[in-house]
Amino acid sequence: MDVPLEVAEQRDPKGLYKKAREGVIKEFTGISAPYEAPENPDIHIRADTESVEDSVRHIISALQEKGLLPAQLNNSK
Repeated sequence: MDVPLEVAEQRDPKGLYKKAREGVIKEFTGISAPYEAPENPDIHIRADTESVEDSVRHIISALQEKGLLPAQLNNSK
């Protein structure tokens, strides 16, 4: 998942970023501890520019390409 820090803070329902900025949470990634993006991720999701639906399709496609999901998913019950 890739999202700018500002967006992650805005979307934080538990208030963890606020607590980290206040010093309540120590060694919080992106605030008091460095974030190092992976050099070669298996999949790259831009959570700030991609819809949830597009992100899910992106993930499913990557899993299918790796043979971890069938090529066609059956949506019937």
